[in-house]
Amino acid sequence: MIDGFPAGLAIDEEPINRELARRQGGYGRGGRQRIETDKVEVMTGIWKGLTLGSPIALQVINRDYKLERLEDLPRPRPGHGDLTGAIKFLGPIRAILERASARETAVRVAAGALAKQLLAEFSIQVYGFVDELGGVAIDRPENVDDVDAMIAKRDESIIYSLNPEQDPQFKELIDKTGKAGDTLGGIVEVRVVGAPFGLGTHAQWERKLDGKLAQAVMAVQAIKGVEIGMGFEAARLPGSQVHDPIHYDPMEQESTNLGYTRPTNNAGGLEAGMTNGQTIVVRAAKKPISTLRKPLESVNLETKEADAASYERSDVCAVSAASVIVESVVAFEIATALVDKFGGDSLEEMKARYQLFMDMARKR
Repeated sequence: MIDGFPAGLAIDEEPINRELARRQGGYGRGGRQRIETDKVEVMTGIWKGLTLGSPIALQVINRDYKLERLEDLPRPRPGHGDLTGAIKFLGPIRAILERASARETAVRVAAGALAKQLLAEFSIQVYGFVDELGGVAIDRPENVDDVDAMIAKRDESIIYSLNPEQDPQFKELIDKTGKAGDTLGGIVEVRVVGAPFGLGTHAQWERKLDGKLAQAVMAVQAIKGVEIGMGFEAARLPGSQVHDPIHYDPMEQESTNLGYTRPTNNAGGLEAGMTNGQTIVVRAAKKPISTLRKPLESVNLETKEADAASYERSDVCAVSAASVIVESVVAFEIATALVDKFGGDSLEEMKARYQLFMDMARKR
């Protein structure tokens, strides 16, 4: 359920379904992706293809549903919520693992893809990619803010990186890891190009946009770290090498940066919880999948005896899918901030307020 979406936006289901398919793709995924074919159905909130301003309900059918036929897991898997959840709720592991599963992110991707259709009306583009896999950094082009060109490169890659030429190296790594019964993690990056000044606020800690982005990304399954801009590296350098100098170029006055240019973007487009007209850069570290075909040590909960962890059907590497999910939750938070800033009753009113703000800000 998505509430607060403005009225008057034409909704296209095809881009949503395309993102759902990307979420199921990427080299290293498991057998479930051959069973499921995710499609979105918009249940409420539209009339004749246009949003009404009322809540929008999105539905993605889980065609592999068989929960009632499944037995409980006797041996919790290290890295999952199996043990902690079963103890917290004094119940079965099955009840924890099904809800904790990243299967739930299908609808988050659908919601993010819907949000991107709103952002496109304001020339804001969001895209994500895999930047590191299995501890190996991936070379990237220099023009990473040329969104259309970068998406074309990413879509050529079997792992959703910006360098498809390196794919054979990572295919070999994933295959080797899978044969060893192990799994791989990685780092994904999401860039938001075209965001105006002033999304978010400094005024209250829980309304800061960097905080909202970090929470949304950290809440994605298996994400263990979030960086904005330079991130952790900023702690290792003096201030003169961290903070982005401010210049003014009248030739760029009509752009979203209002003419205020920066030679660097170490802040990742956010200062004091607000967008500063630069590209927003969010990076997330995804741990390896916790279900290993060669299980780790565990304990049988009934006997308390040492045993190997239970095994459930899983992936060798889902970093590519994580890049789609993180892209989606970032897009949703940016769209939420846009509605907060410019009002959300109708698209027409939002556009008028956006233009008024930009005109006033240029005269500041």
